[in-house]
Amino acid sequence: MLYWLLFETLQPYFGPFRLFGYVTFRTATASLLALFLCIVLGPWFIRKLREFQIGQYIREEGPKRHQQKAGTPTMGGLLIIVSVLIPTLLLTNLRNPYVWVALSGYLMFGAIGFWDDWLKVRRRSNRGLRGVHKFLLQVVVTLVIGGQLLYLHWRGLYSTAMNVPFFKNVRPDLLIERWLDEPSTYPLAFIFFFIFLILVIVGSANAVNLTDGLDGLAIGLMIIASSAMTVLTYTSGHAVFAEYLDLARLPGSAELTIFCGALTGASLGFLWYNAHPAEIFMGDVGSLSLGGALGTVAVLVKQEILLLMIGGVFVVEALSVILQVASFKLRGKRIFKMTPLHHHFEELGWPESKIIIRFWIAGLVMALFALTTLKLR
Repeated sequence: MLYWLLFETLQPYFGPFRLFGYVTFRTATASLLALFLCIVLGPWFIRKLREFQIGQYIREEGPKRHQQKAGTPTMGGLLIIVSVLIPTLLLTNLRNPYVWVALSGYLMFGAIGFWDDWLKVRRRSNRGLRGVHKFLLQVVVTLVIGGQLLYLHWRGLYSTAMNVPFFKNVRPDLLIERWLDEPSTYPLAFIFFFIFLILVIVGSANAVNLTDGLDGLAIGLMIIASSAMTVLTYTSGHAVFAEYLDLARLPGSAELTIFCGALTGASLGFLWYNAHPAEIFMGDVGSLSLGGALGTVAVLVKQEILLLMIGGVFVVEALSVILQVASFKLRGKRIFKMTPLHHHFEELGWPESKIIIRFWIAGLVMALFALTTLKLR
């Protein structure tokens, strides 16, 4: 809205408003505004959650020391959503379809998380939506996102070819265009496309959700991941950088830089209150929306593989759960003392603050390595 008002409408009459035409300026402004909103609204929001007795219920099978966190206000993801939504709507070019795809994914995954959190509060337990129901809802949301992407593809605004780290001329097409030359193979091409989207977006959402188990752990890693995605969206939308780094040129993706900047700023602001000992938890409404946003942006800028490195700690946390369940069902033995992985280190006696900071360090190293691969081709 401000982009339209100040840059497109008033800029010819007042030259300094041309600043709003620069993605870098709007990204910095969005980040600071999101940070400001989260910090300023935080105390009021926490107070309201306490008034409505919206507190966290701790699972009994988890580490016993976590029981002392019971009753801490939860559903703080609503604060993050508001802090991201306002700067994005104010500072992006709302005619850009990429922005609406990213926002729709962000809000739809947030709605699933809100429903799950609300059921937990209403039932006064840590059991919300059944796992299968939550997964099916996430699949439906991903199918909606996939439909939006196909529409953009047919309009020539989106490429289904993906970037592959370390290789210059390897860009596999998710739709496998040669299949579309034969009408009989249409269903197979689209099934493959949607399965891939589900793996990336649903996997990203649940990986962040599983990591959200210690004070500030998930949101700290989110700051790192969203910062890296801010760089990727900017380079993908910049003609010179995209050509220099040999990336798929996506002119519209530059506006996603502002969305990612808002995610980074809001995550920083939320960490102010979520740092150990946490005054508020983000809940599923926060973790699912943030994870879904990461996956959606990665698909939009064709960096699905690089997302595995940027969110490396999220991936490892999710894999620890998968391996634990598979090992117990197949061999009757556990690999880890407890999963997700951060609980394993808690059971080994590591202090919570040490686990959090070391996981942040690992996440930062992985994100930096992911960005270096842009030139290692």
